[in-house]
Amino acid sequence: MSKIALRRAWFQAHKWIGLLLAVLIIPLSLSGAALVWDEAVDHVLNPARYAASGNTTLDPARYVAAARTTLKPAERIASIAFPEGEGPVQVIAITPPDPARRGPPQRTTVYLDPPTAKILATASSGSGVLRVLHNLHGNLLVPGVGRQIVGWIGVAMLVSCVSGLWLWWPTVGRWTRGLRWRRHRNTDTNVHHLFGFWIALPLFVLSLTGVWISFPQVFAGGGAPRGPGGPGGRPVALERPILALDAVLARAATVTPGAVSRVEWPTDRKPEWKVQLRKARGVTVDDVTGRAMPARPESETLARTMRRLHDGTRMGFVWQLLVFLGGILPAVLAVTGIIMWWRARRWKAAFKAKQRVRAAA
Repeated sequence: MSKIALRRAWFQAHKWIGLLLAVLIIPLSLSGAALVWDEAVDHVLNPARYAASGNTTLDPARYVAAARTTLKPAERIASIAFPEGEGPVQVIAITPPDPARRGPPQRTTVYLDPPTAKILATASSGSGVLRVLHNLHGNLLVPGVGRQIVGWIGVAMLVSCVSGLWLWWPTVGRWTRGLRWRRHRNTDTNVHHLFGFWIALPLFVLSLTGVWISFPQVFAGGGAPRGPGGPGGRPVALERPILALDAVLARAATVTPGAVSRVEWPTDRKPEWKVQLRKARGVTVDDVTGRAMPARPESETLARTMRRLHDGTRMGFVWQLLVFLGGILPAVLAVTGIIMWWRARRWKAAFKAKQRVRAAA
């Protein structure tokens, strides 16, 4: 295949991926951009959750007791998290999984005022703007096959990134000619070429990690995906742990003293408490024997790295900014691509009309 034929093939692939998938790429990418700053978005949308009256904290058991007054009887406490500065104490509870319901167990977060243990707000994981954005980005609001659709869109985006770089590369002269702003007389075309080049590599990484997340069983060597919870699925917090929270914290302090940032309840998978400290190594406390010992550092699995690359968690501001732009710019590229295609159609139609007039004359 000649270079001209190969370029035409890449152009057709790039064009039709953009045109056919634009209606899906735009909401998918914009929702992903918003979720990079999900905590800041939640502060804006739900200021009452973060209206703490001070930083002084009480006995952790008081927050748990206050949270139980608003939780349903079937909900089980799963964790408690303390703010590092200003902000609420958060108690998270889960509802035991229902075999008839798909997806992870429902979570309820209770936001409490640190100095008073007053309930500031209660939020369910199954509702709210952020939950809609998560579902939109994860499965396009389509139950069942939505995640697979998102995965195949990611595959298409990988092809679009490669074909876009091929088309960006100047056919004449040095490659630096492609960095010029005025490659075309139309602003939208210049925006498409230049923004497409600078975002191509981050967008390739985001598309690849998105495909990985959508098809975990493929990259895990054919392993079956996790179920909704309970046996064979996600771990579920125990309904009635043997140890009380105060006793757990007292035993943890004998191993590593320090300010507690988070406590996770024992589960049906592993009956041990996890006590995370702010400036020291965490501690685990066995719920059966009461034995406390330093927590083993969690290994960074490839799947966890892929997810962190995709959503920017603990990746630093620079990468989070690139992930954000990797959500905004595809929408810009989709719109400018449609404008370019529509203008080309009009130009071709006008050219053919002139040819017909000349032929008739």
